[in-house]
Amino acid sequence: MSDPKPEIVLVHSSDLHVDDDPSEPSYGDDGTAGLRWVLETARAVNADIVLLVGDTFDNNRQSAAILQRATALLAEVGRPVVILPGNHDPLTPDSVYRRGGIADLPHVHVIGLTHEIAVTFPEHDLEIWGHAHHDYENMVPLRAPRPRAARWHVALAHGHYEADGVPPLRPSWLISDAEIAATGADYLALGHWNRAARVGNGVVPAYYSGSPDLAGTVNVVRLNARDGVAVMREPVRR
Repeated sequence: MSDPKPEIVLVHSSDLHVDDDPSEPSYGDDGTAGLRWVLETARAVNADIVLLVGDTFDNNRQSAAILQRATALLAEVGRPVVILPGNHDPLTPDSVYRRGGIADLPHVHVIGLTHEIAVTFPEHDLEIWGHAHHDYENMVPLRAPRPRAARWHVALAHGHYEADGVPPLRPSWLISDAEIAATGADYLALGHWNRAARVGNGVVPAYYSGSPDLAGTVNVVRLNARDGVAVMREPVRR
């Protein structure tokens, strides 16, 4: 095997809420617009891997037509995509990921379906792991942190961050400072918030990307063998 690249570029987004419901105004008439924006931005920055961290779809009640359009966009992206199902699009028996053809694309990895917990990229000496939502009930997104098994260790989680010692404002899918630190990750990609934010106590770089329509950006993460980890917000290509 050749040596890993000196720098790996990740594009991190979440909460795209692909939907063919015309009453949802975020993307106008094109319910796949958010997905298209993110993937076009990934091409523009020459990302090595795209991370979609939950609620890629607004719900599991999507028509065959919009699933076909979303699958076509993913088929053409030209780079690996790692998808973590969230609380809106969990891996229920009727999940969009079980019936839309997305999981059949060889470069698209759906955690919980095509891979139980982790996806490895030996060419980058990189492992990406997370716990998918399998239903609509409460769960702990960062339970049982995975030990480091590669040079680069990236974690994904879809849930709500609350600082340690603060009474939670929301009852479900909670993420704490201690749980973030326990991942030992080089980068923790978070989903569930529509706004972009860095969270945690600084032990692990932990970021929400925000949704592409409301935040207007994706996170571009550079894992550099010499310089470490750098995170920047990049405007989406609309």
